[in-house]
Amino acid sequence: MKTYLLAVGLIFLVFTGWVLVQAAARRLALRRPELGPFREGGGCGTGQCGCGSPCAREREGRDTAPPM
Repeated sequence: MKTYLLAVGLIFLVFTGWVLVQAAARRLALRRPELGPFREGGGCGTGQCGCGSPCAREREGRDTAPPM
């Protein structure tokens, strides 16, 4: 039970830390507009080619037949 509570607490702390980091990044973007706008994470992907990304649209338009 102790391990379970420790794991739950650790997950909560990591999540809370991530929310605080995002809030700090938003405040920094508001204070320093010359650095550019705050960009949210990759959405539902890993930042490479998530769903709805330009990569997915490129793949849809690409010919899927192998070269001869």
